[in-house]
Amino acid sequence: MTSSLDLGTAVSRPAASQGADFRGELLVPEHGDCVDPELSIVIPACDEALTVGDFVDWCREGMAAAAIQGEVFIVDSSTDATAQIALAHGARVLRVPRRGLGQAYIDAVPHIRGRYVLMGDADCTYDFRRLEPFVRGFRDGFEFVMGSRWKGSIEPGSMPWHHRHLGTPVTTWILNLLYRSHFSDIHCGMRGITRDALVRMGLQSASWEYASEMVLKSVHMRLRTTEVPVAFLKDREGRVSHHKRLGWLSPYQAAWINLRAMFIYGAEFFVYRPGIVMFALGLLITLPLSVGPITLGALHLSLYTMLLGMTLTMVGLQSFFFGCLAQVLHDYTGQARRRWLRVFPYSRTALLCATAFAGGVVLVALLIAQWVSSGLALRADRTLYSAVIGLMLIMMSFMTFTFMLLLHAAALRTTSIYDRHE
Repeated sequence: MTSSLDLGTAVSRPAASQGADFRGELLVPEHGDCVDPELSIVIPACDEALTVGDFVDWCREGMAAAAIQGEVFIVDSSTDATAQIALAHGARVLRVPRRGLGQAYIDAVPHIRGRYVLMGDADCTYDFRRLEPFVRGFRDGFEFVMGSRWKGSIEPGSMPWHHRHLGTPVTTWILNLLYRSHFSDIHCGMRGITRDALVRMGLQSASWEYASEMVLKSVHMRLRTTEVPVAFLKDREGRVSHHKRLGWLSPYQAAWINLRAMFIYGAEFFVYRPGIVMFALGLLITLPLSVGPITLGALHLSLYTMLLGMTLTMVGLQSFFFGCLAQVLHDYTGQARRRWLRVFPYSRTALLCATAFAGGVVLVALLIAQWVSSGLALRADRTLYSAVIGLMLIMMSFMTFTFMLLLHAAALRTTSIYDRHE
């Protein structure tokens, strides 16, 4: 095997920002390295000696056709000659431990020099000779340029049936439902993003779910986004895909962790609007019964109905509060944080909560006084119904006060990069 030092100059650059466990070595080719790249093609690779040489050549052909200066940057964790072959074809190589697909991109960020970043695979399944749509998207001002195989072409035999007709369409539909987005292919590995947006995005996923994290955060960050067609090709003869290398369960594990990322970053969908609906419905049931039972024809609404309404009110309020916190935790623009801090300022919220709490205590105290004066006999009269409202006020005031404290704490901890750059 040819030494990497015979093909390029090895430069060791430990990245302190990525933790003490990071061990990386940057290898720069002696010939063909771009001095001032506008585009960085950043590609994780693991044992891709069969295809990486042609892939780098494809990238150079694609950049020439798109009239853009760029670099090919391979993040390599191979045990074969992938790094040496990539260097020989003029790519930069960052040698890293094998820690996951998403982690490879995280490790690469400090070394990326281009203004625009294009991602993909080194297996020649995405046709990097056709880069012009991505370059045009960047130059038109888009910050996130997502590839779509459904808008491009899928070579027969390149994608398993359950991936093409079940896995990708279903998970794409779920993501669009959760985030009210309009992507057609969220798992397309060929995608572009500006370096500034990638840094602000702060990727955290170390494995396959990085792909969903990028899409989800692009929505939260309100990046200017477009989709462009890409060509997807089948594996070359003799190459085994990473999913097949990891076993038959690997695609299902990847789907599960991608769904997990969607649900975590999209928690607001499950709590915010459903919480508002439950809260409003609960109040609609509870408040009319505060004066006592109500009969509507054959329908008799009494204390049990009121307790149901109170339960809906409390669950709805808690869900709404969770939704507000989810918005703040995933807030990249500062708008959600500023909005809820205006709605729930500390002094005014604390005063209103204290007032509501005191009012609730008074209503409950009236019931207790009646109970004691009647010889511990509880009567289902108007006082009992008012006491239910009192209990609800006590719980609502406590929940609102604690939510307000958590909101202000979260706001202190989630000052976004966007705000720091304002």
